[in-house]
Amino acid sequence: MVDHEQRRRELGHAVWRVIRRDGVDHASVRTVAKEAGWSAGALRHYFATQSELLAFAMRLVVERIEGRLAALERAADPREAVEQVLHELLPLDDERRAENEVWLAFTARALIDPELRAQHSEVHDALHQTCASALETLAAAGRADAGAATALQAERLHALTDGLAVHTALRPDLMSPEQIIAVVRLHLDALDNAASPTEPTANA
Repeated sequence: MVDHEQRRRELGHAVWRVIRRDGVDHASVRTVAKEAGWSAGALRHYFATQSELLAFAMRLVVERIEGRLAALERAADPREAVEQVLHELLPLDDERRAENEVWLAFTARALIDPELRAQHSEVHDALHQTCASALETLAAAGRADAGAATALQAERLHALTDGLAVHTALRPDLMSPEQIIAVVRLHLDALDNAASPTEPTANA
C-alpha cells in the first residue's frame, strides 16, 4: 500500500534540496520531479503548481521546529529556557540552516505570490508570538522589566532573530553559531540589566 503522506514528504525534501542548491525560481514541478526521481506527471498528482510545492515545503519547516520545541527539555532557569527556545529558531546547525534558507526563499516568493501570502503571515505571526512569550517569561521571572513584555519589545526581538537569519544566509563566513548565540545573549543581558540596575557606588 502506498504511503501518500510519506511520498509528499519526500517531495517536500526534494523541494528543499533544489531551493538550497539552485534558488527558489528553479523549484518548478519539473525540476523537483527530476530531483525526486519522479515524472512530472506523477508529481502533479500530489502538487499541481509550484506554489503548492513551496507551501508544503514550508509546512515541513514549521512541523520540524514545532517538534523540536515540544521535545525540548526546558531549563529550570527562565533565562536559559528562553535561550533554548530562541536557539531553535536560529540557523545554528545544518538542519536549521536548511530551514532558514527555505523560509527566506518562501518569504521572497510570498511577496509576489498571493497563494503563499496567507501562509507566510501565519508563520510570521507564530514567530512573533514566540518572541512575545519569551519576553513574558523573562518579565515574570524578574529577568526583564515589565516594560519588556510589550508588543514593541516583541517586535524588536523578532526583528533581531530575523536579522540574524538573513545575515547568516548572506554571510555565513561572518555569522558563525557562536556569533549568533553571542548576539542573542547580549540582547537578553541588556534586558536583564535593565530589570536589575546596579546601584551607584557612594563617593568616599
